[in-house]
Amino acid sequence: MATKKARQRISYVIENPRASAGGHRLGVWCVAADPTNNILYSGGKDGVICAWDINLDQSDNRTTDQSAAASAKATTKFRAEVQAHHNTVRDLVLAQNSTAVVTASTDLTVKVWRPHSEAHAEPLEIGRHADYANRLAVPPGDMGLNWVASGGLDRKVCLWDLNGGGKTLEIETQGEDKPEKGSVYALSAGRNIIAVGSPEKTVRLYDSRSGTRFSKMVGHTDNIRSILIGDSGELILSASADKTIKMWSTRAGRCLYTFTMHDAPVWALRSDHPELRVFHSADRDGLIAKTDVRGKVEDMDNGLSLAVAQEHNKVWGMTAAGGHIWTATMQSSINRWADIDVDDYSCLRESMKRHRGASVASRGPRPMSISAVDGSEQKKVPPKSILQLSNTAPVPFRPASVSVPAAVVAKGVDTESPAAASTTGTQLSELSLDEPSVKPIHQNPTETIEGQFGLLKHQLLNDRRRVLTVDTAGEVVMWDLIQCRQVESFGKMHLDEVAEMRNTPEAVAPWCHIDLASGNLTVVLEQYNCFDAEVYADQLKLEETVEFREDQRISLGRWILRYLFANLIDEELKRDEVYRAALNENVEKRQLANRANAPTSIPLPPPSMAGWETPDQMTTPRANGLHMPSTTPGMAIHQATPGPGLMGVSENAVATPLSPLEKRQSHTGRPSGDHDYFTSTIGPADTAAKAPATPSTPAAETADADKTKDKAQDTAKSPTSAFGKKFRMSFGTKKMGRSASQTATEKPAIPEEKAEESEASSTHEKEVEDNFLGVIQKMRNDYDRQLIEKPDQLVETRMSPSLPNETPVLKLPPNTKIFVQEETSGSVANVYEGTIAGVGADADVIEHKAPMWLGHVLLQNQITSKEPVKISFVLHPLDDLPPVASADGNNRLNANRMLRVKKIIGYVVERIEQPPEEPEGNPLKPEEYMELYCNGQLLDPLMSLATLRTHVWKSGNDIVLQYKANGRKEIRFAPPPEEPAPEPEAGQDGGITGEAQPTAPPAAPAQAT
Repeated sequence: MATKKARQRISYVIENPRASAGGHRLGVWCVAADPTNNILYSGGKDGVICAWDINLDQSDNRTTDQSAAASAKATTKFRAEVQAHHNTVRDLVLAQNSTAVVTASTDLTVKVWRPHSEAHAEPLEIGRHADYANRLAVPPGDMGLNWVASGGLDRKVCLWDLNGGGKTLEIETQGEDKPEKGSVYALSAGRNIIAVGSPEKTVRLYDSRSGTRFSKMVGHTDNIRSILIGDSGELILSASADKTIKMWSTRAGRCLYTFTMHDAPVWALRSDHPELRVFHSADRDGLIAKTDVRGKVEDMDNGLSLAVAQEHNKVWGMTAAGGHIWTATMQSSINRWADIDVDDYSCLRESMKRHRGASVASRGPRPMSISAVDGSEQKKVPPKSILQLSNTAPVPFRPASVSVPAAVVAKGVDTESPAAASTTGTQLSELSLDEPSVKPIHQNPTETIEGQFGLLKHQLLNDRRRVLTVDTAGEVVMWDLIQCRQVESFGKMHLDEVAEMRNTPEAVAPWCHIDLASGNLTVVLEQYNCFDAEVYADQLKLEETVEFREDQRISLGRWILRYLFANLIDEELKRDEVYRAALNENVEKRQLANRANAPTSIPLPPPSMAGWETPDQMTTPRANGLHMPSTTPGMAIHQATPGPGLMGVSENAVATPLSPLEKRQSHTGRPSGDHDYFTSTIGPADTAAKAPATPSTPAAETADADKTKDKAQDTAKSPTSAFGKKFRMSFGTKKMGRSASQTATEKPAIPEEKAEESEASSTHEKEVEDNFLGVIQKMRNDYDRQLIEKPDQLVETRMSPSLPNETPVLKLPPNTKIFVQEETSGSVANVYEGTIAGVGADADVIEHKAPMWLGHVLLQNQITSKEPVKISFVLHPLDDLPPVASADGNNRLNANRMLRVKKIIGYVVERIEQPPEEPEGNPLKPEEYMELYCNGQLLDPLMSLATLRTHVWKSGNDIVLQYKANGRKEIRFAPPPEEPAPEPEAGQDGGITGEAQPTAPPAAPAQAT
């Protein structure tokens, strides 16, 4: 038996016409540099990985400043991009000599992209977590290992084979006090060691060969966000949200030093030094610092920490190469900053050391001069760029300005003496406490790699076919979800203002949801509600003229799916034709052999459907030869049980449940030979639900005759108005007096028969896959069964996709992306990705990856049937018009939420107006001489009940409606209905009947003028 698939959904992306090739649409989360190939890789919230040519000169004979000056003229160019994930890329590392780009995402997956390999142009999934995949780490390259470690919020660290071999090791990192505090927020890999940081505020060390924990470092007071391991594995750096950075000794198992140069949570660390004595750090406020603590551990207080740059946003990640630093922030752009060489500032360390010794000797602070020497050139050092390394390090006394000529330093003059101060012309003074404490060396980035404008917010309009979005530039744009294109741009306006300008008074059921996680407009369709929304065909603006039935409704979900996969449908029709041609070849041979004995005449069969010759019953022929009229389920007005309106109660709770006898009757309407406003013919879905016909017996004929007689008596008791016949309404019937035993006796034993039939038929049914292909397999099984049962009959197609009168033709952009996604725990995964133009060529893949319900919709035009949502209302007359209540006084009704006001008016006219004795020439329509009011407002005849309740009634209880004549026609009132007989009998319209308990009409509101 095939394994049932997880719930699947269909998504499509409406491309932004302003988008250009290359660049992130949302904030950048992580960056990594490949200095060998001069490539920068970046991953962002949009799930995209971008590759950039950074064009830096990596000559070893250049100083940092010379390299920076040369590269300042170089311009970064876009190289390539790939949509690796459909959600945020949380981390990115380079592996296997920078030939593999590994990413971790909030879509739970770990993927590897090989941009230099044509065979692996698309990222491949190598691992998956049960929660967000948050951090990545690779072992030192010289170890020759082919694994990558990933840590997730599922409190696990997993080692994945980079060549697709799956998981090689799993380490549980649950917290000791609280398991949820074991989520991995920092991860690093060294020589046979893995370091993990978590909200537990500890650094845990594991053996990467066995997964055994062998040490735990305690000292931080908040979540640990970044970890580095030295080449020898003896030193570890950890950055925490407690604003500190700690250096640990793995051998001693203790903290060697605590750095406190940051005033905000530290989120990123980076170092090229083998023992981590020189490193970069960045915090949440955007400060980027570079620290040099080379030397003995006891001399770390004499180290140097400089503020290199100041970002205007939170720094989530950074990397450095070739004398430059790239930062990942919440912006879609990437800033490149000039790095500094701490060796150029070594004299500052000596100056600070001498200053500290002098200060200790004199027990008082002394002004300190700050200078740096670079050859024979003068080098300026912003005095506020020096950061206090730790709480135990000396406080740097920053002079107001420092500019020390290199010649003075070269002569050996003591720059701290008063003579040196007068020689340089620099007056030293202590820093005022009112001034900003830190001033970075670089005020502006060397270059900004511009991103694109991604979508941040959205608002669906009332028609649920248009949506407004705001992008990162603040521009408001309106999109058409059905046409898959941008409709209008409003510039930089407030979203609510534009919504008020463009909204219309409509109420349409939800049929999709909008996802902006990738920065693009993604529309998601799910089986449980994508067919709920319907619109009237006469309200659509179509490019091509199509003839529709009166008040025909179009399902939005069915409509868009039909043309998203139009090429797939064409391909499946071709395949079906080829398959049937092979089957029919032998059938045609048998037919040719039998033609020698062909009859001289062929009798025509009688019509298979009642009223087929009536013009208003004609339908468009189906591809399979079935002329089944289209269905509009649940569009009849039914009488509801009288009762007071209940505020805040759903319609399902207000409506009276069906009686046992009523439950046996179709609740979606039935065929009618007469034109019917409210009921419509039964479609294929209803036909399949009917019980199979059985040969008549004398007893059955007698029962049928009795039923016919009873039905005739009921007809005599029912109202004799034309509306009563047209809408099959029955009023005044009382079922409350019937005993439960009587009801149980009248129930036919249908379930047992159906069970036996199902068991008998299941022995001949072949198993089909639970996917799109299963629909095709089932049709082909039917073809084979027909050949067995009727070997001389040609096999006709069973594919019947929707026709233009049900789904008007759409011309969608061929490059629109389509995804088939499968829901997993906490996220979704793409199982298929393609375009509208390419779904036909991808038919084999889609058949195995797409859900079965999609196959039913596309190939057989079948959707999952649901009980229609009904709305209850009461009708009261205005002026001197008679009431529409039945003889028992019940005027509480309910109907489908999509029923229009003009149909309610037609119902009123049929109930109160005497039918003309002779047909009138060009008679007025009911809505032309009768009006309907709610809350004193004249209602548009085309308004639906759902719109009426949402925008006019604005309440959840029964809608109160008043009707009045506008004087355009003299109305001849119909006689009142007769008192019903005491014997109740179920009406043949499937409506809801209730006990006769008249309700007092409310006071009539002020009439509209």
